[in-house]
Parts: sequence; C-alpha cells; structure tokens
Amino acid sequence: MIDTSVDGSVRVVTLDRPAAKNALTPAGLDALEAAFEDATEPVVYLHGAGRAFCAGADLDTVASLDRESAVDFAEHGQRVARTIEQYDGAVVAGIDGPARGGGVELALACDLRVGTPEATLAESGVSLGLFGAWGGTARLPAIVGESIALDIALSGRVLSAQDALDAGVLSRVSAEPRAVADELAANDETALRTIKHRVRDTAPQAEQETREAAAFGELIERPDVPHRFDE
Repeated sequence: MIDTSVDGSVRVVTLDRPAAKNALTPAGLDALEAAFEDATEPVVYLHGAGRAFCAGADLDTVASLDRESAVDFAEHGQRVARTIEQYDGAVVAGIDGPARGGGVELALACDLRVGTPEATLAESGVSLGLFGAWGGTARLPAIVGESIALDIALSGRVLSAQDALDAGVLSRVSAEPRAVADELAANDETALRTIKHRVRDTAPQAEQETREAAAFGELIERPDVPHRFDE
C-alpha cells in the first residue's frame, strides 16, 4: 500500500493502491506514518501510483464509522499529516492527476506541492455531507487565506492545476514534479533543514528574528560549507 525507495538524497514515498486511486485505510495511514518516521534523507518526495495522487480516505472505511470511530479516524489522519509536516527535511508532494479530500490535506502538510498540468484538486467532502478532517480546515486557510479556503471547501469545486496555482494551493506546475525534489536535494542539506525550521517557526516575530540570527551564525561557523564565495 505504501512503497519507499531511496535515490541519492531523496526518499521516494509512493501511495501504491492505484485501483482505489490510492485511497487510504487505517492500515495505509499507519504505513505512511512509518515511512516518514523511518526517513532520514534531506528531501522526501510523496506521490501516488497510477493516474491519481490520492482520493483521500477509503470510502468503505468511512461508511463503517460511528461517531466514536469517526473521531478516532480523523485524529489518526491528523497525526499522520503532522508527521509529514514536522519531518526534519523538505517534503515535496508530486500531484499527477486527482487529489481529493484527505489527499489534498496530506499534500497541504507537505512543504511544496507540485502539480503536473493534469493535476486536479478538490475538497469534495461537502458533497457527501462531510468535510476534510485531517487538518484541512486549519492548513488550507493558513496557506491560501480564509476567503479562498471557504470558497474551495464550501463549494467542493474541482480546481485545475492552473486554478490551484493561482489560489496558492500548488507551489508550482511542472511536467516533472520529481525534478523539483531533485532540485532541492542539490542544495546544502543543513541549510535546507534550517530554512524549513525558520519559516515554520510560530513564535512572536522578535523571537523568530533572534533565532534566525543565531541559526545564520551557526551556518556561517561551519568549516565545510560552500559559502566561502571563492568565485
């Protein structure tokens, strides 16, 4: 259900259930979480097998839920999304085809979301009398703003790759999303990790700036880094 491989400095995590558009069961969520917990590479590339990124939660699983198990399932997905978000390195979601519901929410937990021109995204839960509960109602407005987030979530409309790029859901549109992961991996590993931690810092601005200056000093102090400006 989840395949992993390592190619140089990039760990490739594949949602591998193409017949179900890579929809995730509880077991699939566990395997995805384990793939990130086991990773140590500076860059992780998350993508889906076949013609979809991820259809979100497995509908057979959703149909079997009662109130208590629904809360557990939502918290399960939220925990996995946090594991992705808090990974100590850069995470790139490569979206080649549909991403729906929980699939969008997992992508939102990544640092970059790169879609091919064929990518489509939708928070389609509203059409089923539900909504994305894997952290989407928090992350989507944080990324695109409240007004656009409400439009996407309340309408359930399908965003094309260009729509998603214009809205800020996608970071880039590229025919080769994996190449973006390789692009990041070509950079200095420590600087890559440091930048992610600095950008994701939620402390008050003055405290962030103090930490930023300290982190810059730590990078400068390293004897083996390519910042000596010899050219």
